[in-house]
Amino acid sequence: MNTSVLASPVFSALAASLIVLLVGDFASTFFYHVPQHAWGKLHLRTHHDRRRSYWDHAVLSRDPQVLLDGLLGAVPYIVLALLCAVISVPGAILGLLLGQAHVWWRHTTELGWRTPPWFVRIARAIGLVLPEDHDGHHRNPEIEFGDIFRFYDVPARVLLVTLRSWSRAVVRKRSRRSTPVRRAAALKRRAVAKQS
Repeated sequence: MNTSVLASPVFSALAASLIVLLVGDFASTFFYHVPQHAWGKLHLRTHHDRRRSYWDHAVLSRDPQVLLDGLLGAVPYIVLALLCAVISVPGAILGLLLGQAHVWWRHTTELGWRTPPWFVRIARAIGLVLPEDHDGHHRNPEIEFGDIFRFYDVPARVLLVTLRSWSRAVVRKRSRRSTPVRRAAALKRRAVAKQS
């Protein structure tokens, strides 16, 4: 099977891998991870439960809720890999494998991993999330968004604040609407009670 859509099989594979990683991380961050922090309970209960080892829940766990959270976070990567298979099947598979390897690697601080300073400089230059960065997200779920790339952190925080403010506005609007209805119902109950 010839998968060299972009003139060279190597270039096609690299392009497909980068698309899976960059766009997959964008979609997973903004369409799953941030909304889960704003409204969901599954991700917060499984990924940010301080009673569990996050190495265990990210790598070893067979808990159905943990697996479901991981699968839902991976869906954007999988969809993109299927779409990028047109560019390069090996590249799409490589993107998925690199993404999974990064999941395991970013949870290694609990095992004592410390990133060497020379690699920290490289990672900062390309915006790669290090295990130490992701450890910060486990400790404080309000920071260090982006599963693979750090440059999604600031826009993700802005989106989180926006989603929460919309939620508060909706709740306030609902409570204002229901207040007159509740008052009318209470007055009706009192009138019925007085007649009895």
